[in-house]
Amino acid sequence: MSLPPLKLKPREDKRLRAGHAWIFSNEVNVGATPLKAFAPGSLARVESDRGRPLGIAYVNPSALICARLLTRDTHAAIDRSWLQARVHQAVALRERLFPTPHYRAVFGESDGLPGLVVDRFGDMLAVQLNTAGMEALREPLLAAMEAELSPRTLVLRNDSPMRELEGLPQHVEVLGPPPGEVEVCEGPARFALRPEAGQKTGWYFDQRDNRLRLGRYVADARVLDVFSYVGAWGVQAALAGARAVTCLDSSAEALQGASDNAQRNGVAVETRQGRALDELKAMAAAGERFDVVVLDPPALVKRRRDLPQGAEHYARLNRAAMQLLGEDGFLVSASCSQHMAGDHLQRLLAREARALGRGLQVLERCGQGADHPVHPAMPETAYLKAFYCRVCAP
Repeated sequence: MSLPPLKLKPREDKRLRAGHAWIFSNEVNVGATPLKAFAPGSLARVESDRGRPLGIAYVNPSALICARLLTRDTHAAIDRSWLQARVHQAVALRERLFPTPHYRAVFGESDGLPGLVVDRFGDMLAVQLNTAGMEALREPLLAAMEAELSPRTLVLRNDSPMRELEGLPQHVEVLGPPPGEVEVCEGPARFALRPEAGQKTGWYFDQRDNRLRLGRYVADARVLDVFSYVGAWGVQAALAGARAVTCLDSSAEALQGASDNAQRNGVAVETRQGRALDELKAMAAAGERFDVVVLDPPALVKRRRDLPQGAEHYARLNRAAMQLLGEDGFLVSASCSQHMAGDHLQRLLAREARALGRGLQVLERCGQGADHPVHPAMPETAYLKAFYCRVCAP
């Protein structure tokens, strides 16, 4: 395959040679290889300023991350066979780690398929083509997944904000029979969801291990699950022996899902609808107290420039959560914001505990599950932080 070159400026190949997969628009020698000459999603042979071949990437001239490396083999043919080999490699890891086919099957750059997310729910796949490059590879990619996984149904959840940044339309498309309600197995729990209608791909597999870890903290406890969605944390807490569980979310539909999932597992949860910070403050003012509070918000820092404002939002939420804890309680505080470092969140937790005159012990510091592997040269892929804390006397 003869591909046009994409030449970098002097010394801009250092990050790629260290293993990273992204090229930013200001790193390209647009005099030698104008970005506007590339159609969105087209393939290019990446070269250093001295002409050294660095690999094959797909290009989007209108995006800040203007190219993403697919392979360092400049002789590779990016076709169905190549894509299937990558999918096979990704799925082989998950099949080794998980007893049932419920997991994130492909995690973008970490699996050598930048811009692609695939969640597997038995014989149904929820797929996100988040970049122009993956959109351009749609047909051979879907054929590769069909050949490798034989899904009954594919749900294309092409409604993520990332597609907007790539100049792509947002839509949801179902290929095959309507998926209806699907079930996720997670330890002792069973959850029902609708992947074509829920948040993102319908489920958050990245917190699976952390939810199962919750069991040791909740025996005979009163538990509050904040940003509960369909009750993943709350139902696990109830199954682990919690005395009472309250699920708090702003979505009535999500809370109905939490109630339904509790019933499916033979447990009970109370639901409360409202904005998280407002409701936390109202409960504190009413004198309510919990033994365990789980705080698992959506990403509050979407862009690096939003970090100061987003960090303060995390701080206010965690302070309000600590105010609901009894004299010796547990706080599980998570962040899925890529730009919010774990150390930063830990400092915020310590600061808010001090401001309340409370002591804080970090008992466990956790990350995402193994079906979300971290690319060692791309810190951006290590996005999830979860702290298990004891909030006690100072």
